[in-house]
Amino acid sequence: MTLSTLQHIDLYFADESGFSLLPQIPYGWLPKGKQTGILSDSKRVMNVFGLMSLSQKLYTYPIKGTINSAFICQALDDFSKTIDLPTVVVLDQATWHTAANIQNRIQEWQNQNLFLFFLPKYSPHLNAIEILWRNIKYRWLKPKDYLNEHTFHDALCNIFKNFGNLFQINFSKNFYVLQQS
Repeated sequence: MTLSTLQHIDLYFADESGFSLLPQIPYGWLPKGKQTGILSDSKRVMNVFGLMSLSQKLYTYPIKGTINSAFICQALDDFSKTIDLPTVVVLDQATWHTAANIQNRIQEWQNQNLFLFFLPKYSPHLNAIEILWRNIKYRWLKPKDYLNEHTFHDALCNIFKNFGNLFQINFSKNFYVLQQS
């Protein structure tokens, strides 16, 4: 019996992140006596609502504007069309995740085998997609990606497209396989 035959649900972690031309570089090393600078612009390039599985499947819903509950509803509607198994989406309790229009759609999504699970308040450490956002901002985006809005946008799209292949996160997986009797 293989693990795939034992799979009963899909699990996705969801949240949003904003990306701007303000570099998220905590420190850097240069040869002694050399100085450099990175141009920065706090102009928001992209906001993204993402859904990520621990097997590194990624669905992203970018927007230039503000992410709100209506946008989350549309993204979840689009995502629900891609699922095969009953699917649980883990969300934090941001107001746009718990808004009335989200609550009003829960039963409809459950009828489509899409279930929302809300984390306790103030627990971003329990949402695995936070690791993705941190890797993008602090590891995978390079100083050359911040040259202008176009290069930045292309770099983000490349990361999203190649997540799970060129860009990977080593999640610890503990599972067991039932032995066939």
